[in-house]
Amino acid sequence: MNPTDTDLQALVGPQFQALADALTVEPETIADAPSLCEGWSVRHVVAHVTMAARYDGPAFMRELAAAGHNFDVLSETIARRDSALPFDTLLDNLRSDTMAAWTPPGGGSVGALSHVVIHGLDITAATGLPRIASDEATRIVLSTLTGSGAQHFGIDVTGRFLRATDLDWRFGEGPALEAPAGDLILALAGRPRPGVDLSRR
Repeated sequence: MNPTDTDLQALVGPQFQALADALTVEPETIADAPSLCEGWSVRHVVAHVTMAARYDGPAFMRELAAAGHNFDVLSETIARRDSALPFDTLLDNLRSDTMAAWTPPGGGSVGALSHVVIHGLDITAATGLPRIASDEATRIVLSTLTGSGAQHFGIDVTGRFLRATDLDWRFGEGPALEAPAGDLILALAGRPRPGVDLSRR
């Protein structure tokens, strides 16, 4: 049975919480470590994913207008500016009720779940931490990225068989590509991963 929006939203908060917990272990050393997001450290990524905790609807629209209604410019501006906040404040934002209930405009609950799982991997894969998203959340994001969500990142999985090696998930038919679930998600989201080449047929 497919999960409902309520089911999906119930998974969002725990993934934000798990990311905060993982980053609390060594906050002084990990905050400024590079992430997989080009030019962004861990603190930049956390500032980005927790934007909604600091900007309500009207404040967000003001920021968007100031950025010329260009979301990429807005994201870069806020990530750079708010990364200067105390890292403990950003970790508290990850744990906030606001982020647990947040959905991106037009993305719904599955968009919120994909957002935290993918950006969580941008941090953990770059810093050598294990995947922190639950297996359930990870399977849902994998299925989203191999379905309609794949169009967002321009990744073509036609004619490929994908299988996660660390949980029960598989997709498609064709030449096999087997890798840990986190690496598959990152590759499907357009992040190059060693040994995971989705361009090969």
